[in-house]
Amino acid sequence: LALDALDELAGWGLVPPVVVADAGDGQNADFRAGLAERGHAYVVGIRGDITVQPHDAHPTAPAWCGTGRRPQPRYRQPPVTVASLAAAAGRDAFSEVTWREGSRGPMTSRFLAMRVRPAGVRSRRLAQAAAVARHGRWDGVLPEVRLLAEWPDGHDKPTRFWLSDLPDDTPIADLVRLAKIRWRIEHDYRELKDGLGLDHFEGRSYLGWHRHVTLTALAQAFCTLLRLDPKVPAPA
Repeated sequence: LALDALDELAGWGLVPPVVVADAGDGQNADFRAGLAERGHAYVVGIRGDITVQPHDAHPTAPAWCGTGRRPQPRYRQPPVTVASLAAAAGRDAFSEVTWREGSRGPMTSRFLAMRVRPAGVRSRRLAQAAAVARHGRWDGVLPEVRLLAEWPDGHDKPTRFWLSDLPDDTPIADLVRLAKIRWRIEHDYRELKDGLGLDHFEGRSYLGWHRHVTLTALAQAFCTLLRLDPKVPAPA
């Protein structure tokens, strides 16, 4: 459904600079692969139990005995969870990043970004299918992405994780800002519902509901434009 919505946007000539999503979608290897196939950069939440290979791991094939099929390259070491990989880096490897000003002051935590290769069963199958479609064969190498991990003060281990395919030179502060931008979505939804009456519709017809939602969305877009425009000075 999310990919269909992005395809519809693309049909209107609207392409998001970066797609952000929580773990409900980000955990899905097919969703991440679909974004990559469409050329959409992304920063998506994941759970700590997603398994990966370190970026410097390389698959190797056992020696061929000369008969039968040649053995396929594979990683010799089992994959590890992103939670254990981030924790193994140690708290000192995490940098303090402030991503925005909150109502109670700067919002700050400690973050680490590292290159990894998602290695779940579905991730491997998708990587193999993509390689075979492009090159006719797969060398066993899993694609690299960036893992972003958060280790807040007062916790004994990292607590939140994201995957991103943004370029290596993307500053960690930008990764964190995008990973944490969900607050904006929640703010806008609260404004739609509480301030502009999204949930006030009491009719029963689809046409009436559609008109109500459309007008509410237009009102929210107008409010957003007012916030973004510079203030017009009042006459003296």
